[in-house]
Amino acid sequence: MKQVFILSCILFFYTGNSLAQKNNLDVKSHAALVFNAQNEHVIYDKNADKVMPIASITKLMTAIVTLDARLAPNEIITIESADVDKLKYTTSRLPVGSKLSRHELLKLSLMSSENRAAAALGRTYPGGTKAFVNAMNIKAKQMGMLNSRFVEPTGLSSNNVASARDLAKLVAASNRYTVIREFSTASQHSVSPGNKRGQLQYVNSNSLVRSQNWTIDVSKTGYLNEAGRCLVMHAKISGQPVVIVLLNSWGKNTRIGDANRVRKWIESNQNRKQV
Repeated sequence: MKQVFILSCILFFYTGNSLAQKNNLDVKSHAALVFNAQNEHVIYDKNADKVMPIASITKLMTAIVTLDARLAPNEIITIESADVDKLKYTTSRLPVGSKLSRHELLKLSLMSSENRAAAALGRTYPGGTKAFVNAMNIKAKQMGMLNSRFVEPTGLSSNNVASARDLAKLVAASNRYTVIREFSTASQHSVSPGNKRGQLQYVNSNSLVRSQNWTIDVSKTGYLNEAGRCLVMHAKISGQPVVIVLLNSWGKNTRIGDANRVRKWIESNQNRKQV
């Protein structure tokens, strides 16, 4: 009987918690990590160490490298043909010849995932895009993102890869930058790029920043066919700082649904020690 009891305890230790998580928190995204940034406790994980394309989540690293370089924020940068997407042939509202400050480009990159803005940030880095990408990979290693690799600053390449666990470190680091917190959670922003185009109105690609149910400190969305729909956030839930990483969600609204499921699950279990 004693052996049976011990065996039952072992089976519960290895399966009980995962079954409880599966039954109580149904995350649809292919990979996920939910992390309490205050006590460094992993609340939930699913395929968290699988290396996957990360699409425009890349732009958080683009922002960090740009800000760490301490380049003039008000320097005017002109969008050039080199910034046009020749990989996926995505469109942009910023025509070649548009002139915006470095900080305006950074805000559009973070808030609405403007690819030409991110490309221009990399191109105008000291040493150009090659040096910028090298700095991205060096920074990733410094953060302990050992399963990550960057090949360009926009996220348009599916060769920009990381694990959900690595991206949790990136999000936590991003939260230490006031500019990233402000720009990535702005609900909308207008710019005047010149070329007689008047003002362009941009909105945040993450609808949750406009929700009264959320208090979001850092936000970034991403999408590629190879990556699916991705979402990362640093948010306050039940008074706790929580990092949420959701990768490869194929349904149009699934990543938003997953984020809401995570929030409600934490709120309903806030008195439990593991949360």
